Amino acid sequence: MAQPRFTSSVAVRPLPEQTDAAQQLYGFAYTVTIRNTGDVAAQLVARHWRISDHRGGVQEVRGLGVVGHQPLLKPGEQFEYTSWAQIATPQGSMQGAFVCITEDAQWFDSPVPEFALADTAALH
Repeated sequence: MAQPRFTSSVAVRPLPEQTDAAQQLYGFAYTVTIRNTGDVAAQLVARHWRISDHRGGVQEVRGLGVVGHQPLLKPGEQFEYTSWAQIATPQGSMQGAFVCITEDAQWFDSPVPEFALADTAALH
């Protein structure tokens, strides 16, 4: 039986133009690369993110597609997009999942493991 599978990788960078430490606002851009590593074509339909700051504040974000797209990926294809998040501390994390569907209407979730929201240059 054909198996659907998407995998993701994420790169994060600080967004100085969306950061105001005096207001406790720290912005981060994240670029997600989604790859179809399964053996059937599938479409990313929706996303769910859990965004946490270091004080325990949590934002839940759900919606259709990613940055206005619902890409259909054949096996071996990938889609990349960049978005951003703002949190109340200089460090935090995100994790989530993409809701996907195969061409024969088999639903599956593609989890995105937790990744850090931090200025890695400032951590060293």
